[in-house]
Amino acid sequence: MKEKLLISSCLCGSCCKYNGGSNLLKEFPILKEKYELILVCPEVLGGLSIPRNPSEIKGNRVYNNLGEDVSDAFNLGAKKTLAIALENGVTKAILKESSPSCGVNNIYDGSFSGKKISGSGITTRLLVDNNIKVYSSLDVKKIMED
Repeated sequence: MKEKLLISSCLCGSCCKYNGGSNLLKEFPILKEKYELILVCPEVLGGLSIPRNPSEIKGNRVYNNLGEDVSDAFNLGAKKTLAIALENGVTKAILKESSPSCGVNNIYDGSFSGKKISGSGITTRLLVDNNIKVYSSLDVKKIMED
């Protein structure tokens, strides 16, 4: 039986990014071979549409580029993602770096200027707080070694 791995749906080719695109990982076939993949998009789980306005974290809240506070949707998506992880006995996840939901090491700074800062997304924070090891999509080799 393969180990279960929670993974951002966009990394598997699902067109669920804010702009309707995907972030398909070139390592996807290897991950699919090694793990039973549990696909999630916290933003969609939180009720946001595809496509949707880009969002960034500013302070402890999440705002879209129109200035609307979308924190409730991001928090709901994080909670639903955690529930899926726990239901499936997941101990590891690989999530899309820089996303306001899934960023692991960095996120955009909230100014919509393209500037990144150190920090984690809403879902990443919740998973880590619940002892799920989260890997960045930019560092797939680490998860292959663990």
